[in-house]
Amino acid sequence: MFRILRKSLKTGIVTGRYPESPESEAGASPTAGQKARPFRRSLTIREVERFGVHIAASPRHADALVVTGPVTVNMEKALKDAYRTTPDPKLVIALGDCACDCGIFKGSYGVTGPVERHVPVDVKIHGCPPRPAEILNALQRLRGRDE
Repeated sequence: MFRILRKSLKTGIVTGRYPESPESEAGASPTAGQKARPFRRSLTIREVERFGVHIAASPRHADALVVTGPVTVNMEKALKDAYRTTPDPKLVIALGDCACDCGIFKGSYGVTGPVERHVPVDVKIHGCPPRPAEILNALQRLRGRDE
């Protein structure tokens, strides 16, 4: 036991800090601002992620779909169904590098591609994971509130 303790003290901390993400602008399509105009007062979001669909509310009551992961073979149909049942005008937000370009899952056998390959994406928020402030700023800009 003393040998392990001595080795640990001698080696020190070997884990590193996660690298800071570069400051990035959320990419929004040219028509996203027009689609978001009716939602300036409130925005209801339906979240779809790679582990399943959250049943917080029906997509029929959502204004936007937030996808937080790459589209997998098992989630492709669920994503398309949620997109179809969300009423127009609707927004699709790709949240994080995994949703925008598959991130670390790119090339995996179970991943069918980024979100924009399956449904039209209006807003991309990059980061792994994106900072909460970046998400809130992107939603405020989308809703026309740059305060």
